[in-house]
Amino acid sequence: MNQNIDPSQATPPVEQSPTGVDRVGPRPLERPAVDPTAAAAFGRPAGVAGAFSPAAAGRAAFGELPSAPPTPEALVSAFGRPRGETAVLQRPPGSRAPDGEQEDALWSPEPDPWRDPAAGAVIGPPAVDEPEAEKKAEVTGAGTQLSLTDVLFGRRVKPLALGVLGLVALVIGAAGGLVGWFLARGGDSLTSDVTLATVEPAKERPAGSVADIAQRVRPAVVSIEVKIQQGGGTGSGVMIDAAGYIVTNWHVVTLEGRADQSAKITTVFTDGRRVDAKLVGTDAKTDLAVIKVDVPDATVLQFGNSDELQVGDSVLAIGSPLGLTDTVTQGIVSALHRPVVAGGDNGEAPITYDAIQTDAAVNQGNSGGPLVDSTGALVGINSAIRSSAGNTGSVGLGFAIPSNDAKRIAEAIIRDGQVKHADLGANVKSVSAETAEGAQVVNVTDNGAAAKAGIVEGDVIRKVGDRLVRNAAELTVAVRQHQPGQSVPVVLARQGRELTIQVTLGSD
Repeated sequence: MNQNIDPSQATPPVEQSPTGVDRVGPRPLERPAVDPTAAAAFGRPAGVAGAFSPAAAGRAAFGELPSAPPTPEALVSAFGRPRGETAVLQRPPGSRAPDGEQEDALWSPEPDPWRDPAAGAVIGPPAVDEPEAEKKAEVTGAGTQLSLTDVLFGRRVKPLALGVLGLVALVIGAAGGLVGWFLARGGDSLTSDVTLATVEPAKERPAGSVADIAQRVRPAVVSIEVKIQQGGGTGSGVMIDAAGYIVTNWHVVTLEGRADQSAKITTVFTDGRRVDAKLVGTDAKTDLAVIKVDVPDATVLQFGNSDELQVGDSVLAIGSPLGLTDTVTQGIVSALHRPVVAGGDNGEAPITYDAIQTDAAVNQGNSGGPLVDSTGALVGINSAIRSSAGNTGSVGLGFAIPSNDAKRIAEAIIRDGQVKHADLGANVKSVSAETAEGAQVVNVTDNGAAAKAGIVEGDVIRKVGDRLVRNAAELTVAVRQHQPGQSVPVVLARQGRELTIQVTLGSD
């Protein structure tokens, strides 16, 4: 029976190998018919070995690609490799020097297309590649975050570190709890039983400021009212002892000698309290007096050392000028050892003292009030002012009795009820010549200190102890700086000669 057999499935013929071993021959190829239309579109043109048809692609065949135009001679000379030179200047892209070896710039005898201007472009990795060691260092340096499980159970943290961490947390917690307990306890004591006052922002007043000094000193200053049948007057005073002793001026409590034993003295404190006072004693020659009040918890002003004052030091004057109680003025020490003479109009001895001059405003009513320094210590008792003609107010010339003198005299009044001053036993007048100035003796008292020492009428006294004498007032204050019975050298001029005489001072 005849059958049609597919050639592709026919049994391959058996060939005889040169060795005599039979082997299967190659299968016949099946080449299906090619569609003429597809062949025209996608087939390779006759005589062309390339993969694309020039006619279909609309360009020249692979073997017919136009070459680049020749490089200009100027570029070849500037950037090309010299003729006959084969050395290259860099590594090919992607290569690196062997580890541990010194890189040689002229490293390869092979042609270098990078230095050939006519060579085609080559795409490669970056010219500088990151070393592997640096990459590993970055990965190693990045900290690995640990979870709570890793810390507690992963054995990645040392037990000692865990113990220290726990101890720090315990201490911080205990401190926070203790602070909270104190705050809670304090808050309860402040807010449970009282009503807090509203706090307003205020100006800060540092220690040592005028406001701070005035706040501390003012409670120790009083206003003094003196009333008699024919009138009255006002002044100031300062508390110097917790027993109630107050220092003021003689002319304040005696109304310049017009008051008598029936005069009523009233003190007014800064808090408004009015307390009657009694007169302890006076010293008309230095314009000082002491009164006493009975008040509990009195604020006392501390004495300062007036000998340590210097011109230019800041001072405050406190008192009741013109009836304006509790007034504070500020100034400086304008001069020291300024002799002041006042009074003596009614046959009494003139008031003479060695004064502190100040430009702090002092007016009528300030008399007897304190002059304090920048620490709040008492350095003077305000006593007098000097005004221009027709003006009874302050012109910046105020005078205060030094606190050292006021303290000594007040202690004598409290202790003895009176004060004894050293006395020379001579009446003098101020004189001035072209070559000398001083206090000229007008007459001497019989059996007085001057007469016993040999001082005679006409002698000009120029120095007592260490103090120069330029006028009669300075002689008085120079003598009163010493105690009765004290022996002091006195320098005088007599008939053109200068003599030094030792004088034992008497008492007034």
